[in-house]
Amino acid sequence: MLNQEDPVCEKIIELYEELLKHDGFGKMSLEINILKRGQKEVIIHCGKQYRFVVDHPGKLENQKTG
Repeated sequence: MLNQEDPVCEKIIELYEELLKHDGFGKMSLEINILKRGQKEVIIHCGKQYRFVVDHPGKLENQKTG
């Protein structure tokens, strides 16, 4: 289900690596909201907010099998 080439995964990994290299305290959180049309909004909080809109995987699987 998770694709390492997914922009959301790439950003999470990039921020995680930056936090580990940082010489002090770091905090990262993830927020996922349901949108219309079978999509979700992913917001990564890490000093700034990084926003992504992705297709809902469960909706895609239901459309393929249905």
